[in-house]
Order: sequence, then C-alpha cells, then structure tokens
Amino acid sequence: QVQVVESGGGVVQAGGSLRVSCVVSERTFAYAMGWFRQAPGKEREFVAAIGRNGGSTAYVDSVQDRFTISRDNAKSTVYLQMNSLKSEDTAVYYCNGDSKCTRAICIARSNFTSWGQGTQVTVSS
Repeated sequence: QVQVVESGGGVVQAGGSLRVSCVVSERTFAYAMGWFRQAPGKEREFVAAIGRNGGSTAYVDSVQDRFTISRDNAKSTVYLQMNSLKSEDTAVYYCNGDSKCTRAICIARSNFTSWGQGTQVTVSS
C-alpha cells in the first residue's frame, strides 16, 4: 500500500462535473491504482481502477459511462473525472494502490488497511 494525497473535491450541483486528483509519494509509480468512496453511514466501496500503464480500467456499474479514471506516471498522479454527477455520488473519495497489482481488476479485489485523508465530494440536488 502506498502513501497518497487526494485533492480536488468540492460542492457541485447535480448534473455537473468535478475532477479529483491523487498524488502518490513514490519515485517509481509502476503499479495499478484505484479510487474508492465512502458515503455517510455506508461502507467504503470500489469506484474505479487503472492498470500500471493505463492499459486496463475497471468501474463499478453505478459510475460506468459517467466517470473516467486516468493517470500521469511522470507526475505520479491519478485522476478521476466525474461527469453527470448525482446526489448518490456524495461521499469522501479515496485513492489507493498495491505494488503487487499491475492490472485494474487486481485493485478491485484488493483489501486495503491504510488510507489517506480523502477528499469530500458533495453533490447538491
């Protein structure tokens, strides 16, 4: 598991867009990464993941075709572009990665015990 700093959250109206970012504090950024979220009163859930070279992606059904995960390995940064936001997308968004994972699907199946501070996304209706 890696050390990360998430940013870019905020308040947006339903139907709007927002991009959150995750900077990984490692010089060698050669593994799969993912975004997760936790809404009030709910368990943390997987949202999206991307393979180490961006060649594979995975999304939870509820965000498919609305969210896009990407990465810039030169900047050790992972992004989550969120479009057509809904009130049910309101949550704290976290990113994480696993040095044992090279493909996106591996992140979706991983169990993480350490998390960053996250970034709050609030969608108002």
